[in-house]
Amino acid sequence: MKFVPSPIPVHYKLMYSATANKSGRMQYHKVLPGRSKTRIGRNDFIEAYNTSQIIAINLLQDKQNPLLFQFEFFV
Repeated sequence: MKFVPSPIPVHYKLMYSATANKSGRMQYHKVLPGRSKTRIGRNDFIEAYNTSQIIAINLLQDKQNPLLFQFEFFV
């Protein structure tokens, strides 16, 4: 998937990610840049996605399975 990157650096306080492990199960994380990466539950991820002011979304396409998409969003 191609996109046009922003010429302005994105400053964010938190990043949330939804990634699939090797068995295909989704794992959700909350990342404080330069500090910590904490695993969170699916409901916490959904609540953050639905209630946060999102400034950017990064889609991650799996190289081995092009139909599998994972993503990160920045708040």
